[in-house]
Amino acid sequence: MQNNKEQLIHSLRTHRVNTITELRRIEKIFAHLDTPEVTEPMTSAWLHYVNSNNLLSELRGLTKNYPFSSECLDDAKWMVVGDPESSRSWNYCWLVLTKIQNMQLIPKHARALAARPAMWGGRTPSAANIDQLADACIAEWTRALHQMLRHWDVPPTTTGR
Repeated sequence: MQNNKEQLIHSLRTHRVNTITELRRIEKIFAHLDTPEVTEPMTSAWLHYVNSNNLLSELRGLTKNYPFSSECLDDAKWMVVGDPESSRSWNYCWLVLTKIQNMQLIPKHARALAARPAMWGGRTPSAANIDQLADACIAEWTRALHQMLRHWDVPPTTTGR
């Protein structure tokens, strides 16, 4: 088991693991080991996953019709960094995803996107056009967010550990 643990730590540190599914698989293995030396590599791997745009890529893979907003994700990342409660989890990805949900960032960013004239070929959109596009983005982005959050049965918090 020690050799397997070292291999997993090495794969995290070298960023060979870069999907939410694989990171969660390793996180679950480490949760059973319950040794402190796995915390730093796991925390770093989650930071890398989010900051290297792998999270955005996976979200966009789930939102083919209306690609997930990078501004929404950036807004959530900024909020997590500024939130003293963020120390409640080692999992930056989960913190960012729950921040999007809890702060209701999807409707805000969907409306902002829908109101941009660039989305309408340079024309100023009507209120009905904005509502229609915003509603479509909200529905698709929310489905993707919920799909990503389903990776955790239990929040990865220091109290839930």
